[in-house]
Amino acid sequence: MRAVLCGFALGVFCLQQQAALPGALHWVIGAALLAVAIAFAVWAFKRRTRWLRHAGFCALVVSAVFAGFGYAAWRAEIRLRDALPVSWQGRDIELAGHIEGLPSRDANGTRFLFAVDTDEARRTTGIAHFPSTLQLAWIDRTGAPEALPVLAPGDRWRLTVRLKRPHGNANFGVRDPEAALLARNVRATGYVSAASAAKRLPGRASGVGLTIGRWRFALRARIGAVLDDAPHRGIVMALAVGAQDAVGAEDWLVMRNTGTSHLIAISGLHISLVAGLCAALAGGLWRRSCFLARVSRCEWPLIVPAQIVAAVAGVAFAAFYAALAGFNVPAQRALWMLAVVSAAFVSGRSVAPSLVLAWALGIVLLADPWAVVTPGFWLSFGAVAAILLVVHGHLRVRHEAPDWTEHDEPPASRVSRALAAMRRWLIRWRERLMSAARVQYAVTLGLAPLTAFWFSQIPLIGPFANAFAIPWVSVLATPAVLAGVVLPAPIDAWAFHAAHTLIEALIAALRTISGPQWAVWRLPQPSAWALAAAAAGVVWCLLPRGWPLRWAAPLTWLPLCLPPPAGPPAGTFRLTALDVGQGSSILIETARHALLFDTGPGPESTHAGERIVAPFLQANGVPVLDALVISHADSDHAGGAGAVLQAVRVRQLLGGLPPSNRLWDAARTAGADTLRCSAGQRWQWDGVEFAMLWPDPGPLPKVSNAQSCVLRVSAPGMSALLTGDVDAPSERVLVARARDALRAEVLVVPHHGSKSSSTEPFLDSIDPLVAVFQVGYLNRFHHPDRGVWARYEARGIDLTRSDRDGAVRIEASGGVLALERYRETHRRYWMD
Repeated sequence: MRAVLCGFALGVFCLQQQAALPGALHWVIGAALLAVAIAFAVWAFKRRTRWLRHAGFCALVVSAVFAGFGYAAWRAEIRLRDALPVSWQGRDIELAGHIEGLPSRDANGTRFLFAVDTDEARRTTGIAHFPSTLQLAWIDRTGAPEALPVLAPGDRWRLTVRLKRPHGNANFGVRDPEAALLARNVRATGYVSAASAAKRLPGRASGVGLTIGRWRFALRARIGAVLDDAPHRGIVMALAVGAQDAVGAEDWLVMRNTGTSHLIAISGLHISLVAGLCAALAGGLWRRSCFLARVSRCEWPLIVPAQIVAAVAGVAFAAFYAALAGFNVPAQRALWMLAVVSAAFVSGRSVAPSLVLAWALGIVLLADPWAVVTPGFWLSFGAVAAILLVVHGHLRVRHEAPDWTEHDEPPASRVSRALAAMRRWLIRWRERLMSAARVQYAVTLGLAPLTAFWFSQIPLIGPFANAFAIPWVSVLATPAVLAGVVLPAPIDAWAFHAAHTLIEALIAALRTISGPQWAVWRLPQPSAWALAAAAAGVVWCLLPRGWPLRWAAPLTWLPLCLPPPAGPPAGTFRLTALDVGQGSSILIETARHALLFDTGPGPESTHAGERIVAPFLQANGVPVLDALVISHADSDHAGGAGAVLQAVRVRQLLGGLPPSNRLWDAARTAGADTLRCSAGQRWQWDGVEFAMLWPDPGPLPKVSNAQSCVLRVSAPGMSALLTGDVDAPSERVLVARARDALRAEVLVVPHHGSKSSSTEPFLDSIDPLVAVFQVGYLNRFHHPDRGVWARYEARGIDLTRSDRDGAVRIEASGGVLALERYRETHRRYWMD
């Protein structure tokens, strides 16, 4: 059964790697192969020949793989069917529906899920399969976000919204947000376009999920009111209701660097602990129920044993706590494992722990086939698998206390008896400590390859940090939070304050031990083969003592330790234009150096610097930037600089920034040299020449776009011009000054293709072969301008745009420009 369930999971995983869903012919072939595999398995199991039985077992596993693949494809077909037509994008649509989940509120407004009244929407729009769930933003346009209405789960509204199809930034080595939208059944995103026309409808939507959502909303509001501006109140909220949107960036950084991020969420560990406490309490009360009820002849504890009551109560409370967590993947895994164990116990059966984990795996993927594309799925199941492997593979020797009878001679004195008791106590505690150490060793070792793949780092301080953080949160902080959940006001405030005090002490300790640079080992995202080799090595190393060649297991981890992928050959360079939405960020790599030109939007917009640019640099093995160029001060170019300075080492910052800009001080604090961009600056790296063409020395122009740095990168066979948001007057000066110096094969289009740039003489001077447009999907500025786009098309230039192609990578290969579009080479079936 384990192999069959794992085969089903493998089929689901394979479907999520496909560029397109299977067509009618594929369905017919797959169904035929499935039928043949099942028929062969049934026939083989009826034979007595051992090799036929083995062949039948293999056929059964293969049929499970086909079944998993087909099931995931069927679910994907149904979910993708609800789609917003392209012609309806950007149009105002009046919709009725209710709020779902927990809305997230910040200084810019409120983001929330909106469950649409699809029957009404289909009647008014004529769209046969109107999306049932929307992700919306109610943006504050008055400067007073507190004036926005409070949106609670279940509240019914009539809103005028402007929608677009689900679209996420697509970059090398960075997680795909479109997959997350599909998993949540979000088939359109947008914003409230006419806030004044919004109308709250009478009544509330009903349902178990919405009732739980209202409890979660009320709890979060209560914690927010009690803790007010407490620095770590977001962690208390996360432990109470699983909402992580209020956790501060500093707290996230400390937790990531110490490998304790899993403690912020309501994880499987917390659910198991709470379920165990609830089961013990229910069992104890059931045993004493006759005494408490003052019933002389009481038989119900004999009819229903206390162990069964405890098991049922533990699962019930685990389900309630998982619902509070929003049914994230680790919570689901813990819940289904508890349910399988309890069902086996109630039925009087014994189930192997590995089979319990396999059943939980199958049930989780039945409910959510897209769980396999999330890090929580791999980290949760990987941790439990490592624990089971090391715990059940270790032979435990129990030291029983001596059993004296009346004919035996007891120890000679009280001192001897006390020493014997102390010895037994020390032996028990030594066993517990050794068991805890083995578990921590297994989890650290087992999750290291997965952490390297998903986060491009391994917290070396993680085992020590978790050794005290896990019991601190599980035994002290979480019970305090739960006490606040169940206690009435105002007594609950004491519990929440106590929980915050405990969290504050924990964060202070974690911040102290995470200070040294060696505490976190940063490494590039491993390839699939390196990850598979490391995973095999983990299993090999965790096998019981006596397994052949266990000492050689670390050799399989060597691919993780390999240096980053080699840069381009000396004398050439590689240009990667990232997809950061409406903004710009370009990485230039030579054989031994790296330069980042702009950093995309920051916290004031989409957090692209933190979400995209910094993870991209780490995943692609760029721990050091020899130069960071900030073309000018506009937020879509400079907003992410703070995140980049925090994530990687920057040797020098060049910028077209006013002297008063805060980035100068931030760069100096981070240890970087600072220099203003100025025409005439030149340097050479690995046979590649860099020349700054704009702005001129002296005072910066008054117009922000005219302050943009213009950088030309040239090597034999390839040159590129990076232009920022340079405007038409600046282009004319550049053309008049050095027309031949502008020529380049690759042009990063000025100002995202707006009509204020890309003049005819400027394009004639450059004469590019490839033009890169960095624009946001259906951005409000309508970039690129149609006339500008037509101007480029008329010249026969190979055009790429980030909203359509994702990130773009360009390098010279054999005298020919090699152009890689991310959405072509890494396509998945959900990409729009």
